[in-house]
Amino acid sequence: MADVLKGFWVLEGLDGAGTTTQLKNLEAYMHGKGISVFRTAEPTIYESGLLIRRVLSGQFKVPQSTTAYLFAADRDNHLNNSEYGIKAHLAMGEKVICDRYFFSSLAYQSIGFDFDEVQRLNSAFPYPELVLYVDTPAEDCIKRIDSRGNEKEIYEKLDYQIKVRENYERIFSALPPGCRLIRVDGTLSREEIFDYLVKEIGI
Repeated sequence: MADVLKGFWVLEGLDGAGTTTQLKNLEAYMHGKGISVFRTAEPTIYESGLLIRRVLSGQFKVPQSTTAYLFAADRDNHLNNSEYGIKAHLAMGEKVICDRYFFSSLAYQSIGFDFDEVQRLNSAFPYPELVLYVDTPAEDCIKRIDSRGNEKEIYEKLDYQIKVRENYERIFSALPPGCRLIRVDGTLSREEIFDYLVKEIGI
């Protein structure tokens, strides 16, 4: 049976789905309720994560296989670092909410690299208690990304995002017991998405 980390919640979605916004809102709401919470994200803010961000920006070009290995290494440190890792925060009695986790690796890095190999790289990592999936059509996400006017990351292309969304469906069809999926319609307003997530989580 797969390990599940109680108190560990993950937000997932395509690029432009608004997971970061929802995560920040959830953190503020939980603080307001007196719930001790630690907000984090992948790639991380640590050295391994900063290297990945250079890859995503296109500044540092590597094969998709290398990207998958980099994400797995960053994730291992993110989980297990005794000073600032996810498990350390959970041990202190905090909830941990994270923007992306190994589901993103499976959805993204398996395009151009073998799905089973990406799965093998991430097979030792525990599942979160909750997966909050902002389910948004790829076309809508690309429109939002275009409206920002920023330089696009390497995955922020319509054909790629369509494949990512298909991969998410494959992944979420095989979640183990103890890992609950909460799916919300990403075409709703930010406020409606947040209200739905809070209601379904039950906080």
